[in-house]
Amino acid sequence: MDFDNLRTFVRVAELASFTRAAEQLGMAKGRVSDAVARLEAALGTRLLQRTTRSVRLTQDGEQFLERAKELLQETDELQAMFQPAGSGLRGRLRIDLSHALARDVVIPRLPEFLAAHPQLEVAISTTDRRVDLVQEGFDCVMRVGTLTDSDLVVRRLGELPQINVASPEYLRRHGTPRTLEDLATHRLVHYASKLGLQGAAWEYVDKAGVARSQPMRCNVVVNGTDAYHAACLAGLGFIQAPVLGMRRHVDAGTLVAVMPEFTAPPLPVSLLYAHRRQVPPRVRAVLDWITQVVSPHLAR
Repeated sequence: MDFDNLRTFVRVAELASFTRAAEQLGMAKGRVSDAVARLEAALGTRLLQRTTRSVRLTQDGEQFLERAKELLQETDELQAMFQPAGSGLRGRLRIDLSHALARDVVIPRLPEFLAAHPQLEVAISTTDRRVDLVQEGFDCVMRVGTLTDSDLVVRRLGELPQINVASPEYLRRHGTPRTLEDLATHRLVHYASKLGLQGAAWEYVDKAGVARSQPMRCNVVVNGTDAYHAACLAGLGFIQAPVLGMRRHVDAGTLVAVMPEFTAPPLPVSLLYAHRRQVPPRVRAVLDWITQVVSPHLAR
């Protein structure tokens, strides 16, 4: 059995799309289709039901997919067992990371990881969109905030403390708030995954340790981290963001920290990966490495 064809079939089945599988595998769509056809011919059964609008597993395909995944994982383990000491790992890794942690922590340290494993190819996503690990073919993803992926394995890394900031120009025009009551005359830049003016609020933890929020006026809504920071730098209002991404602006004087006693709750940071009987060595290696380089920058 051709393992390249097997890997291609698994990716098509997971994504339910020849086109998306071709994009992720770096292959022409025709080659992907041919690989699956050759596998079906070798097995003597149809694994995928194709229409002009969809791709779905047949009954035989459903049974075969789980066994195929197990076989590929075991193959990865066997290949790693007989690699010469010091030869490193091989293959492709797809990971999704927090924008700030990727920029300030992970990517600056990436040369050392690739020096240890020069045969690896690493694809890094830093989109603000919450990606689907399984459907989009990621090996692991980093989540900042509350988790909702109950069917994934979670490795908790720590927490990101937050800070309240505004530009010097905004504070010059509107004054510096000292109390929650002062916020009535101020504006907040609202971050929302779906654009809309609802829900803009100043978040804080009260003296009893309870997370609370106070509605605020808002003129600008964004759905991306870069736009969120840019709006604050442009003097459009306050933002509440992780200290990690704001420290360089505060140190440079382009943003000013305010009301430290009324900061938003820290954001939990976690790594997620799929449930597997055996995690491939390259995935285990990148999970351990990310944990090692990121954890010192987080609170516990």
